[in-house]
Amino acid sequence: MHPRVRSGAVVLAVVAALAPGTAAVGVASSGERGKPLPLERLFDNTAVSDDARPGEADLDGSGASLSAQDLTAAGWTPGRTLTVQGAALTWPARRAGTHDNVRAAGQKVRVHGRGNALAFLVTGTGGAPVGGPGTVAYADGGRSTYRVTAPDWRRGPLATKAVALPHVNTPTGQLAESARLYVVTVPLAPDREVVSVRLPRAPGLHVFALSVRADGAGWTGSWAASASGFPTVGPWRDRTLRLVVHTSAGGPRVRLRFDNTFAAAPVRIGSASVAVRAAGAAARGAPMAVAFGGVPGAEIPAGAQAFSDPLGFEVPAGAELLVSFHLPGTVTAAPVHRLAVQRSYVSEPGDHTADGSGTPYTSVLTSWPLLAGVDVGGGPGTVVLLGDSITDGTKSTTDANRRWPDVLAARLREQNTVPHYGVLNQGISGNRVAEDGYPGDGVSANTQGVSALHRFDRDVLAQPSVRTAVVFQGVNDVRWGASAQQVVAGLRELAERGHARGLRMLAATILPCGGEARCTAAVDAERAAVNAWTRTSGVFDGVLDFDVVLRDPAAPSRLLPRFDSGDHLHPGDTGLAALAESVDLTLL
Repeated sequence: MHPRVRSGAVVLAVVAALAPGTAAVGVASSGERGKPLPLERLFDNTAVSDDARPGEADLDGSGASLSAQDLTAAGWTPGRTLTVQGAALTWPARRAGTHDNVRAAGQKVRVHGRGNALAFLVTGTGGAPVGGPGTVAYADGGRSTYRVTAPDWRRGPLATKAVALPHVNTPTGQLAESARLYVVTVPLAPDREVVSVRLPRAPGLHVFALSVRADGAGWTGSWAASASGFPTVGPWRDRTLRLVVHTSAGGPRVRLRFDNTFAAAPVRIGSASVAVRAAGAAARGAPMAVAFGGVPGAEIPAGAQAFSDPLGFEVPAGAELLVSFHLPGTVTAAPVHRLAVQRSYVSEPGDHTADGSGTPYTSVLTSWPLLAGVDVGGGPGTVVLLGDSITDGTKSTTDANRRWPDVLAARLREQNTVPHYGVLNQGISGNRVAEDGYPGDGVSANTQGVSALHRFDRDVLAQPSVRTAVVFQGVNDVRWGASAQQVVAGLRELAERGHARGLRMLAATILPCGGEARCTAAVDAERAAVNAWTRTSGVFDGVLDFDVVLRDPAAPSRLLPRFDSGDHLHPGDTGLAALAESVDLTLL
């Protein structure tokens, strides 16, 4: 199992030694070290080399470095601001062979902003995780502490990296070996303005950028889909994709989020639009164009994301939207959410984002590529449901929006006891708590996603205005040989990490699956042990006892027949509705 980021921990970077002969450009003088300085004034190490001059950089103390050409191919060019996990971070505006990162040694860095997390763009050297404690200073004179731990740049988990580069430069030649950069976050004190950050004293910790991540105030998540893998697609060239998504919350403004998760190269969105769906691929009225930084499209670097500008557009609650985007280049592989349980559309050649008719859209698509979120203005905040195929909607009726998160969202809209939260379905079919299905890098037919532990930061913590998260996973772990102790350890870690960020954390018990090929008596015993711990440990703020809701009282290791889709593992529409109807909304 890969190393994991613990609660309140940050994955950080290491660069061990200065390249011989490199000028100390931007390094603070000894007289300046007592006051906070911009990070670039503190750069004291060189991590990036031109392929033709690899000796000009030394990231790890042994002469190895990152390739400037690989970074350019990934879209990580000097001075470019990249958004990862909702945080805007600027890749150092330095040419190859000059100082471009800080070796963490207790430096005080000038940082300003209010938000829910401090984000670091980092990597580590030394061959093992490295880190230590640091301090955040606030404008009101207060302080908070954090602790960061960073994976190694050549051995750390691919599943949590921001980007992986295909080569390592050395003075004796280039190695075809992956080099990893990470974006990690630590919690901040709420509603306080950050003025500076003291870095840890950790010789192997390398920091390229840091910023305060906004907390999403003013936005509620209405729809989302987790990237489950990076398979081959199309190929699409000069095609428009028109994706059908079902909203939970409504609002007077909208913004879209496109994620280039797991990618090795940039992807270009030529233009995009949003409309309320009439039927099929046809819109109700003319689609409205969205912009990105005031221009029609955006290039999204590998591993990064792009938010559209806020658009005044009335998003109905519980309705279907058409999100259309033109791909002017050739796309042969892309991050996708494989199981949409919803038909979307691909056009004939051309930019058809402004076309309200369905005529150009001649092909059907059953996944959601690239689009990762739809947020609406205002609202009370967001509830995130982190799950597997049962949350994803396997065996629910296609195009009918009968997944249990959809039914839960409808219940929230139809009552006035608790706020009308947005509900985000972050289920992935085949997903596990503690083990990766998709390894997190490269083109692969496996679309079971990285583990819940590895995707928690991206799929839960980075969502806008999150109030509560529900964890409903574990059946795939025990079906594939994990012990109850392993699942419990993963669930405990998820609860701790959520609590460290101020979230209300709920857990759902694992459903019975007797009669399915892998659900043996031994598997059921492990499932029962996980459920017993979930009910009694007190680790979570509340428990949704879905096991009790759907099990057959006469055969507790099986689903009640009227709830069973027929495969003995997944509930059908009736069973999914029963799950949603059983939720005590006040727990949210």
